Amino acid sequence: MMEATTKDLRLHTRELLAATHRGEEIVITLRGKPTARLVPLTTQTESEPKKRNPGFGMWSDDLKTVDDQVRALRKGRQFDEC
Repeated sequence: MMEATTKDLRLHTRELLAATHRGEEIVITLRGKPTARLVPLTTQTESEPKKRNPGFGMWSDDLKTVDDQVRALRKGRQFDEC
């Protein structure tokens, strides 16, 4: 369950509605106290699995380890000598 402030609701309405479209529930707080809840309009049946964020696990098919990926990012650029 996500939590968002009333300011988040005002400034990031599109993102919060996209989260409810994915099936997430969002609690809206006002001055730190829960005041409202955004829920998806259509409820999922218990046999239907909850949808996950599409960005989660987007590199799961990559065979490199995290250490190798970080080293590759930190390695300086190599230029060809003319």
